[in-house]
Amino acid sequence: MSVIKPCLIFGLFLMLSCNSAKKEMSTGSISNFKSDLVLQKNVEKLKEVSQSLTNVDSFPRNVKKNKKDWDFVDAADWCSGFWPGTLWYAYESSGDKELLKEAQRFTNPLKIIAYTPALDHDIGFQLYCSYGNGYRLTGNEEYKKILLAAADTLATLYNPKAGTILSWPSQVGKFKHNTIIDNMMNLELLFWAAKNGGDQKLYDMAKSHAEKTMNYLVRKDSSIYHVGSFDQNTGEFLRGYTHQGYADESMWARGQGWGIYGFSMAYRETGDQAFLDTAIKLSEHYIKRLPKDGIPYWDFDDIKIPNAPKDASAAGVAACGLLELSQLVKDEKLKAKYINAATSYLEILSSKKYLSGNENQALLLHSTGHHPNNSEIDIPIIYADYYYMEALLRLKKINDAKS
Repeated sequence: MSVIKPCLIFGLFLMLSCNSAKKEMSTGSISNFKSDLVLQKNVEKLKEVSQSLTNVDSFPRNVKKNKKDWDFVDAADWCSGFWPGTLWYAYESSGDKELLKEAQRFTNPLKIIAYTPALDHDIGFQLYCSYGNGYRLTGNEEYKKILLAAADTLATLYNPKAGTILSWPSQVGKFKHNTIIDNMMNLELLFWAAKNGGDQKLYDMAKSHAEKTMNYLVRKDSSIYHVGSFDQNTGEFLRGYTHQGYADESMWARGQGWGIYGFSMAYRETGDQAFLDTAIKLSEHYIKRLPKDGIPYWDFDDIKIPNAPKDASAAGVAACGLLELSQLVKDEKLKAKYINAATSYLEILSSKKYLSGNENQALLLHSTGHHPNNSEIDIPIIYADYYYMEALLRLKKINDAKS
């Protein structure tokens, strides 16, 4: 596969000044960040990379150290939907018909997931990011049919005793029902399906899952456990722990981002004030604990900080969540605070330190996947690119609405 060629104006937006997140939020200033220019260059790169990929049943996941090209996974991997989803965002930004073809090309092979017994809880990541964005942008009725089937498949993992969807079904221990904070993101598929011809029970499942997650995974200090374990027979809460974080009681950065985004979305779909209050608490705690450069370390409590890896993916997820939240809160000062915070994160991610340029085929550098397993540490990861593009588009729509 070809290596991305340097773009003539790439250096222009790398020269943009990048104020720290702390300064941005404390002053309440409006950034001069040229997000449209960044989007344009990202679209060009995504189109070139996509057209160089020939195997539509292989999906980019990460770029290994000192490598240029993506490493791939098959449709069953939890990350399979992020690449076509990123292409849908590129098409949405540009209207480029060639990108439409590319997005369709990489979306179609994921259909099988909707009709296969659920082996994983991440059907939302796999199909709502791909088919969901595709249906939103094209109205393709076949996409809608597949999404409704996917929601029904995801619903088979719901345990009414625990009131949540089972996470890691292939790894469930005897009498233990695990629920992870990531799974908040898969609820949007269920909420969508309930509004678009699916069973109303899908809404009830999603709302119950969000309530149980709020009550048991959100700690008193407004940080989040990665995992909550429940008795699968009685529904009793057993314990919380942080499987992918530094320690059980530590604040895993991406998990905090999932919470900000997930509870904001849950409020948007249900109108339940408790979800909005939770999203605000999680956001304020995240912002308060950020390091001065505005991009979190993979875990806020790693004792090796400042010599610990960063997680650009967590910054992208948090930016999306804060932009969503900014459109839901009524307080104008809070709205501006969250928009300015998200803008500052995107400005930093778009700087020379984090943006890949022509270094490799990804958009962003410096993400961390599963640090305790020594997996995907300080490398480009596809979901970082996905949420980075989503956040840029969200910001564009907010800015366009003001003009």
